[in-house]
Amino acid sequence: MTEFLRRIGVADPWGAGFLTVLLVFALALFATWRFIPYVRRFALKVGWADQPNERRLNTTPLPNAGGLAVYAGVVLALVLATLLRPILIAEVQIQVLAILLGGSWLVLVGFIDDQFGLPPLFRLFVQSLAAFLLVATGIRFETAFGGTLDPLLSLFLTWLWVVGITNALNLMDGLDGLAGGITFISAMSLLAVSALHPYWAAGTLVLAALAGATLGFLRHNLHPSRIILGDAGAYFLGYALAATALLGNLKVTTLLGLLPPALFLLLPILDTTQVVIRRLMRGQNPLATPGKDHIHHALLKRGFSQRRVAFFLWGLALAFNLLAMLYLRVPLESILTTALTILTGLGWVTYRRLRALLKEAKE
Repeated sequence: MTEFLRRIGVADPWGAGFLTVLLVFALALFATWRFIPYVRRFALKVGWADQPNERRLNTTPLPNAGGLAVYAGVVLALVLATLLRPILIAEVQIQVLAILLGGSWLVLVGFIDDQFGLPPLFRLFVQSLAAFLLVATGIRFETAFGGTLDPLLSLFLTWLWVVGITNALNLMDGLDGLAGGITFISAMSLLAVSALHPYWAAGTLVLAALAGATLGFLRHNLHPSRIILGDAGAYFLGYALAATALLGNLKVTTLLGLLPPALFLLLPILDTTQVVIRRLMRGQNPLATPGKDHIHHALLKRGFSQRRVAFFLWGLALAFNLLAMLYLRVPLESILTTALTILTGLGWVTYRRLRALLKEAKE
């Protein structure tokens, strides 16, 4: 049993490190789960909602402030965990704060854009600032193609990665449960990799908080959704995933050194790539021209329900993440445990949502 726990990243099941990770996950899950109903009621009261139109799938006003609850759950969990067990390594503290600070900028910009609209160039400017903040604290691409990257190339690749993933997750947030489910799957998979190396505590803590918060959010976001992330939540989750994917074991010096982080987030990358190409071919601005040209829209046109499309794309995202873990030579025990944990978490929130819908139908 001791050897099994070690191979899945739990060196000491009663140690402060593992218990802190569990605490962060549980706090983020519980806080987000409980925050959402209050945020939803307030959002409807003040008009923070997406109105039905030709490019949206909702048929009634849908609160778009779910990202605020997710962000609050992540921050609350990390702050309380730090108070209970202070982070003693200065570098870890700086990296966690950098991810939260950059994420805070994007939550603010995304929220303003949700309610009032902002020019695409201004959003890109703030996303770029958030990416450069990561570079300044050492969160960047460092090695690839068999050697150390040139500083300017490292800066460009990190900027492209962070801005690209931030927008990719936002562009996928057009179907109930999709962006939240993909974030949970990727966060849990990256957490499994990070847990195998305890001294990469920054990634482990942030990923535990992200996984817990998105699982709590999914309880209210599965079709028919009661609330959505909005740009604020999608930007924050995309940015945090992009940042943590650059930490720790993913900085490998191999010919394909850029491949591992891309595999963990391959579904958003593929979807956004095909959308950008199509819109450019039509002479449209990819960031300023919304439309029904995503993978989930194509599946809906084939007659699949929103819930089935979400489940199918969750499965595809899980396959890509497990492939990434195999590529990084993560122990098989860890891969299987991660897959089982992800399926259990998604199954649990799906059961709770369906049970709530059945209860509402009887009433």
